[in-house]
Amino acid sequence: MKKLTIITSALLIGTALGGPALAQTELSMWYHGAGNEVEGKLIGQIVSDFNASQSDWTVVVESFPQESYNDSVTAAALAGNLPDILDMDGPNMPNWAWAGYVQPLPIDEAKVASFLPGTKGIWDGQLYSIGLWDAAVALYARKSTLDELGLRVPTLDAPWTGEEFMAALDAAKASGKYEYAFDLGMNDMGEWYPYAFSPFLQSFGGDIVDRSTYKTAEGALNGDAALAFGAWWQKLFAEGYAPGTSESPADQTNGFIDGSFAFQWNGNWRAVATMAEVDDVMFLPAPDFGNGNKIGGGSWQFGVSATSDNPEGAAAFIEFAIQDTYLAAFSDAIGLVPSTPSAAQLTENYKEGGPLAVFFGLSNEQALLRPVTPGYVVQAKVFTKALADIANGADVADTLDAAVDEIDADIQKNDGYGH
Repeated sequence: MKKLTIITSALLIGTALGGPALAQTELSMWYHGAGNEVEGKLIGQIVSDFNASQSDWTVVVESFPQESYNDSVTAAALAGNLPDILDMDGPNMPNWAWAGYVQPLPIDEAKVASFLPGTKGIWDGQLYSIGLWDAAVALYARKSTLDELGLRVPTLDAPWTGEEFMAALDAAKASGKYEYAFDLGMNDMGEWYPYAFSPFLQSFGGDIVDRSTYKTAEGALNGDAALAFGAWWQKLFAEGYAPGTSESPADQTNGFIDGSFAFQWNGNWRAVATMAEVDDVMFLPAPDFGNGNKIGGGSWQFGVSATSDNPEGAAAFIEFAIQDTYLAAFSDAIGLVPSTPSAAQLTENYKEGGPLAVFFGLSNEQALLRPVTPGYVVQAKVFTKALADIANGADVADTLDAAVDEIDADIQKNDGYGH
């Protein structure tokens, strides 16, 4: 952030001397990446370039640790102290829009027509936020493992069925070569659970909430499809296919690389580091448990606060930031999926024929947003606890029924969240 301080100081000096900066209006921006040197440098470059590109606005950034960022925004909203520009985790945006924290994004939507679906924050038919990247999850495997176990290579057009996937896990388990057949990253009991695991539930035919009305979880989270998912989920841990919630972060980080896991469910943000250690790693699509193969979509995005006095300036910065050159720079630096096909072609890893190009296809064709409702912020926590409890041996039906009751009570308490 030293670079940003220097930029801001220069602008203040210019103002004091009566120079060109005199006409510039300051725009405040909050970012969730404090402590992330790579992201901070990229954001700093975009801000610097924008401030130098025109004489109307100057953006000043304040960064927060990701763990406390949402609480800081909520507190600022209650106090009436929101900045002009906010970044926000995509699934939280509907809650912030419903609560009056952010306003519809005043940019021409034609400018984001080519963006991946998961990068667009849409609520109540309007665009509220846009992301400089998306994230995708894949099944990590070694080509040598597939060959040794006699398994076909699944593709987007012909993914493994649920039966094929379990046969692959059985083969890996029976080989005796691995500590676990499959790793899910169960130690990360935050947003990872609904992002990474609810697509399995959705592939079974269930969901966190009934998306036809968003007024209840009844039938979606505790119906026959959800019960089948819950039984499968519990089996993974009860029968030793996968490590459970007590897994250490170090084991999760290193287990696939060192050969302890035959397969791993992981995001594209770990792909570059894995490729450096595993020369025959493959990134495979999610299995299809009967209702399509799905992964999560939607990552961090930029929007304009509802209380901004300068929404046109905030929108001008966001429109500047979504240029392909910056989308590609973020992708090259932090490994995430660039938001547009044209930006992908500017990257080292996601261009056609690149080692991570498969993730762009996964994000474009498989990604399903988490429930687009203000109630998601509560539903995510309830879902996470339910999955952890089931993994630890709790009764499947009772746990899912209790989760439905908790979600429905919250929806009723909030008058349906506007649905």
